[in-house]
Amino acid sequence: MSSPFGSWSSPFSPASVAAASPRIDGAAFVGDEIWWGESVPAEGGRVTVRSSTGSEVLPHPWSARSRVHEYGGGAWTADTEGTLYFVDAGDQRVRRMPRGGLPLPLTPAGPAYGGLRLADGRLFAVREDLRSAPHTRAIVEIPLDGSGADDPERLHTVVEGPDFYAHPALSPDGSRLAWVQWTRDRMPWQHASLAISDGAGTTVLPTRAALQPEWASDAELLYADDPTGRWTLYRQTLRGTSAVGSPEPLIADDAADTGYGLWVLGNRWYRPLPDGRIVAVRTEGRDEVVVIDADGRSRRIPLAADGHVSVDDVSGTRVLLSGSSSTGAPGVWCVDADTHDVTVVAGGDAADPAWMPPASTLVVDGAHGPVHAFVYPPTNPDATPPDDELPPYIVFVHGGPTAHVTGATSSAIAFYTSRGIGVLDVNYGGSTGYGRAYRERLDGGWGLVDVDDVIAAARGLGDVGLADPARIAIRGGSAGGWTVLSALVRGGTFAAGISRYGVADLRMLAAHSHDFEASYIDGLVGPLPEAEALYIERSPLTHVDRIGVPVLLMQGGADRVVPASQSEAIRDALAARGVDHEYVLYPDEGHGFRSAETIVDALERELAFLGRAFGFTPAS
Repeated sequence: MSSPFGSWSSPFSPASVAAASPRIDGAAFVGDEIWWGESVPAEGGRVTVRSSTGSEVLPHPWSARSRVHEYGGGAWTADTEGTLYFVDAGDQRVRRMPRGGLPLPLTPAGPAYGGLRLADGRLFAVREDLRSAPHTRAIVEIPLDGSGADDPERLHTVVEGPDFYAHPALSPDGSRLAWVQWTRDRMPWQHASLAISDGAGTTVLPTRAALQPEWASDAELLYADDPTGRWTLYRQTLRGTSAVGSPEPLIADDAADTGYGLWVLGNRWYRPLPDGRIVAVRTEGRDEVVVIDADGRSRRIPLAADGHVSVDDVSGTRVLLSGSSSTGAPGVWCVDADTHDVTVVAGGDAADPAWMPPASTLVVDGAHGPVHAFVYPPTNPDATPPDDELPPYIVFVHGGPTAHVTGATSSAIAFYTSRGIGVLDVNYGGSTGYGRAYRERLDGGWGLVDVDDVIAAARGLGDVGLADPARIAIRGGSAGGWTVLSALVRGGTFAAGISRYGVADLRMLAAHSHDFEASYIDGLVGPLPEAEALYIERSPLTHVDRIGVPVLLMQGGADRVVPASQSEAIRDALAARGVDHEYVLYPDEGHGFRSAETIVDALERELAFLGRAFGFTPAS
């Protein structure tokens, strides 16, 4: 007997989705062990460090999480003896915890730290101090003996100023430090420079959007840059801190990216091996991991990891990778660069295709060029759909907007598809993973290009008979929430919308924007006050009277990126017009939902909301 789409029974409960939603935060070889960072949703999203021996290295209630640039990253590292260095999520101080010992502070209270890098017994970090104007950031060396815990002068400042810094890398002889830097009027994927200092002076190399310097030797520096329109790897010969000749590209083709938006400080897209070869991630929608030989030829390593892959560490020919997968759960993998033998260290469980639909690529023609997306059809081995009914779909819109999705499996997607609701995950113009031209499609066009692209992708579903055109909803968070609200204002395509901490008013966002994104909207829309008319015209709040479909608004009360006032302004305007809506405030959540309790409640509300909007009764 057939059952209506949306009403199918599913093993993916909200609680199981929350339990299966840990975030992997880097991995490292530590002596004979492998350690990795992992969030614990049941403990409010606390980030712990685990060991391949089965033990928890960082015990409750400690949590390793950085707030530098708000998005953090690089919140822990370790030496070969098993000493853990981590950024305490509570006070943002760096702490040292010897194996079996207690965490002791290494930095004074006040500033935040992130992007930790331990090299040759020396610990470097990015420091951000927002306590007074002007705000400053720096790359500092932190003494390991704890002498800097109460005396800031004991921390050696390598570089400091109002600009931004990332990826400190120490030369093998310890005489020079390289890093990436960018100014507050640009985002790092627009322009970032590569700097090298020997303590006496600093050289800034002419790069376009540099990422992740790594030393191949004392005379050779590797880095990623995108002067050709795709991030690719280069080798620069040095004499001291000065460049000798032009940088040499390390791979023959530039049809994919090695690198993407530098939102967090811990991502690494490649690592040199001791023999001079390089293991790197190449992205064209999905990721692939390759070994690059000295002659520039690359060989792909067959691997389940193919989404947001980070090359976390190397030891001999062994390489540690973390990321997501289109065939299984997120995880940590250890792969041998010679034999291609793969060991699953954590997570990575293979998905059952009977329940977890593999994503198929969808490319549709949009008003601004091709639009890339991934389609997850309704999938349930125990359910039979009606012969005369097309399924409802929910269009996922990622945040950023300079981010991207990779077609990875997830229980959050299976939560919907197993119930008979298809999912369309869209990489609208502005997304990374398809080169600079695709990324820059959004420049000056935020609120227009992204909306045109998600509408084109949603209509493409209907055109090929995959979805019921009258039952397509749209869901997104942060910048994705902005696109949700903007698309609902446009009208005519989506029958319902779910906005998680979505941007509603550009002027309000600009007024409250944190340092990292202070000038981001200038490039996406235009500078203030010259572009104020555009800010008003494009803001969903200006045209909320055009929204005539049900809306679910969810918001974190502690969100410092998009304050609750944004969602509440939309709520009040919808209430004044009597439009069907629901508003939920999670007081302790920030920009993104981390606790299991919140994840469960949000999924339950979304499913009930879609049932009301699309006329089905969800199974209990």
